[in-house]
Amino acid sequence: NSFHPVIAHPITKGSLSFHRFDMPCQAIDSVFSIVDKYDGFILDQFGCIHNGSTALEGADACVASLAEAGKKLIILSNSSAPSAVTLAKLPKLGFDPKDFFDAVTSGEEAAKYIREHYSGKKGFFIMWHSSRRPSPLAFIEKCGDVTVVDSLEDADFIVFHGTDVIRGPGKDGEAKETDFGNFQVTGDFTQIDPILKRAAELNLVGIGANPDFVAVQPNGKHTNMPGKLSQRYEKEFGGKVVPFGKPYKEHFQACVDRLGLPKEKVIHVGDSLHHDVAGANAAGIDSLFVTSGIHAEEMDAEFGKLPSKEKLEETFQKHHETPTYAIALVRM
Repeated sequence: NSFHPVIAHPITKGSLSFHRFDMPCQAIDSVFSIVDKYDGFILDQFGCIHNGSTALEGADACVASLAEAGKKLIILSNSSAPSAVTLAKLPKLGFDPKDFFDAVTSGEEAAKYIREHYSGKKGFFIMWHSSRRPSPLAFIEKCGDVTVVDSLEDADFIVFHGTDVIRGPGKDGEAKETDFGNFQVTGDFTQIDPILKRAAELNLVGIGANPDFVAVQPNGKHTNMPGKLSQRYEKEFGGKVVPFGKPYKEHFQACVDRLGLPKEKVIHVGDSLHHDVAGANAAGIDSLFVTSGIHAEEMDAEFGKLPSKEKLEETFQKHHETPTYAIALVRM
């Protein structure tokens, strides 16, 4: 199909090009400048196309344009919510779910693993609070024939799904929820460490339903995510974690397989060098790094504007990952 952008965005001539770690990176102003190279786009969510509340500037029009051009779009997200929930939230964020071919979330993959390996077993679930929407109960239901317990002594495995509460058995409004204070904001492990320590002593396998360490909220603040619990369980207490989501290359490959396209015709778009770019590099696919996301402050990047060539090079060198392209925002 021919490409007809919904909103045109000027393309600056002479975009920056440089090499680091034997990999080229080209800074571009518009997705339009690379659109003919790819038939499939794997899209990150938070910090890439929306901020958790609304579409980021230009992203809604860009997604609509890509879909209109017949490009296959698939979401790859470190969300602990099931894939169907992720797609169902898109209209409130300013996107049409019909523009997306599919969605793959770390939560969907983690629930599938629990369903296949722990059927009939008992799980200790560290989750988001039931007042959040969508309800975390959807994740538990995806796990299949498992029993929720709020005692580690009764558990066969532990799940790192959220950072708010230990969830007991029962439906929303009935289940007992024991909170951790305000870990998502403070990052204080005081109330969590005894739980992780005891779980490790019991040799409970941890299931990492969201590997993110931090998330950028609509107000720009960073909050602590379940990946920090998984990391601490392994490094501080010697626990074993089965992780799901980015940067693990299997999830990128799953998207490529789902799209039914050769790797060279697929590009991943995301704002994290640790998760998005690292995973794409490991999977052998091209990547488009969004500079106004989680690394913006580190690069002294003004929202919507590319940082300097020197800042980009410095940041790529620091994190030992280099994308194929860099762009300020996902826009045409």
